[in-house]
Parts: sequence; structure tokens; C-alpha cells
Amino acid sequence: MSYPPIRYHDEQGRHSGVLRPGDLPPDLRIGEKGTRVHYLGTGGTTNGAFGLYRWEMGPGPSGPDPHFHRTMTESFYVLDGEIRLFNGDTWATGRPGDFLFVPEGGVHAFRNESGEPASMLILFTPGAPREAYFEELADIATTGRRLTPEEWTELYLRHDQYMV
Repeated sequence: MSYPPIRYHDEQGRHSGVLRPGDLPPDLRIGEKGTRVHYLGTGGTTNGAFGLYRWEMGPGPSGPDPHFHRTMTESFYVLDGEIRLFNGDTWATGRPGDFLFVPEGGVHAFRNESGEPASMLILFTPGAPREAYFEELADIATTGRRLTPEEWTELYLRHDQYMV
């Protein structure tokens, strides 16, 4: 394996790091007492390199059904609590420090079924615009809007999410 192509061509480095304080409120809430999402590094802020999100789930059951992505990898790092992680073959209980990497096309899912709050980091590479998908889910949960199966399929396809 070699280094990727050069993306920065100037001779001198630049002062361009961006600090996001950890005590900022969540950028998004999905449901009244449910998931809180922190946009740590979006594809837009990382020049498309990655998207990194802190995903804080409430005690109620939550998480997507098994699915895969064609355009990006997805990784999960458990911070707190217990999160059920599906690697395409089996479900396992993820605990703090556990990590799951899913390549493009890899079937995966996650759920909080513990009855307690849980949190993790979710990393997408490259940095796809996942915020639009998360915000659409939040709008559906907040408004109580009901989607038909065809509308769900269209939403998923628009956001590179293929249900299995």
C-alpha cells in the first residue's frame, strides 16, 4: 500500500486546524427523547475526506435495519454503554472500545437494545453528505410523518442506503 496522491502542493504548511469544543450542544435531535447527533467533521468541513459523527442514543430501542452503501465505508467505535453491531453475518454486543469497520458493499446495522443510553462515533469515508439524511430522519420523527414503502425506498436510494 502506498500513500494517496498529494492533495496539498504548497511548500510550506498552513495554520488551518479547526477545533470543535466537546461541550457544544448536539447539532441534531432525532425524536423527542431519542438520538442526539454531533457533527464533528462533515464531508463539507473535511474537504470530502471523511464524515465523523458522535451518535448518542437514548434508552429506547433505536437503530437502522441491515443495509449497505455503494459509495462509502462506515466504521463504528463504541464510547459508552452497549450497542448491538451487525457485521453482515452475526450480531455482537459492542462495549466501550469496540470497533467495527464495514467496507463499501458490506451489510451492517446497529441497535441500542440495552434499555440504557449508549454512544458511539460513526465514521464515513469518503465524506458523503450524511447530514441531509440524518436531518430528513429527524424531520420524519419530529413531525410524525408516515412514509409509504415507496417513499422510504426513494429516501434510502437518494442517500446511498440499500436495505437488505
